[in-house]
Amino acid sequence: MTRIIGIDPGSQRTGVGIVDVDAQGKLVHVFHGALAVAGEASFPLRLKRIFDELNDIIAAHRPNECGIERVFMARNADSALKLGQARGAAICAVVSQGIAVHEYAATEVKQAVVGSGRGDKAQVQHMIGVLLGLKGPIQADAADALAVAVAHAHTRSSLQRVGIPRTAWRRRR
Repeated sequence: MTRIIGIDPGSQRTGVGIVDVDAQGKLVHVFHGALAVAGEASFPLRLKRIFDELNDIIAAHRPNECGIERVFMARNADSALKLGQARGAAICAVVSQGIAVHEYAATEVKQAVVGSGRGDKAQVQHMIGVLLGLKGPIQADAADALAVAVAHAHTRSSLQRVGIPRTAWRRRR
């Protein structure tokens, strides 16, 4: 059994989702939530809170692997920089616990969960509920984080079957 933490970084809310996956690829929901950090007095305190709260979640649930969403270029450069810093705080929390980080583009996550790289948030929320057997609405950032964990579970399973490293899976030009 492998426990995967998925992270959807954000400078106001960071989604966190944890799933277990067995050798046959069966997924089991473990935890999900959103770290609401927008109320902090300063941006550096937001980053500290992301780092601290992720460390607490990791200590409580002991994931073996991590999937995190890559930063996409937003229209607003300041927002993109803040998102990148929040992502950095999350990566540091995970790496400080000795867990390897695997990065996924939003389109890869949507493809794995919805079947299309252009799926919207409502589709991701619905499919995560279906795939993990969750009842009721799931907060959007938490659903996105669970989707990252599911995408990583699917990707690692495919790579194990094929027998190639992820770096060779999809080469960038």
